[in-house]
Amino acid sequence: MLGGVFGDLTGVAPGFEISLTWRRISLYTQDEFVFDTGNSSANFFYTWTELSYAPVDWFRAGLAFQRTKLYQTKLDIQRGFLVGFNYKQVDFTAYVFNLGWTDPTLIFTVGVGF
Repeated sequence: MLGGVFGDLTGVAPGFEISLTWRRISLYTQDEFVFDTGNSSANFFYTWTELSYAPVDWFRAGLAFQRTKLYQTKLDIQRGFLVGFNYKQVDFTAYVFNLGWTDPTLIFTVGVGF
């Protein structure tokens, strides 16, 4: 992947996405490094990683972590759990980050495959 960054920071963001599945275990990661062309001290690494297990085709649960500068907390890396459900071509996933470390963060996603 290669992206452009514009706003408070201006630069380029090369990255990659990897998805590995073995039987009912899945590992997914999306990573990028943001190079600020105006101020190299603003460069940063972003990651979103999930490790999940799907005991049945329509349900999965697992661990997730992220590192981002968009959401500021006391933790540099947000750690958490995920629970996901599939129905036909729609995927619903809920994440709970920082449970037990700081104030928890909840994230809900909906994905549609076509």
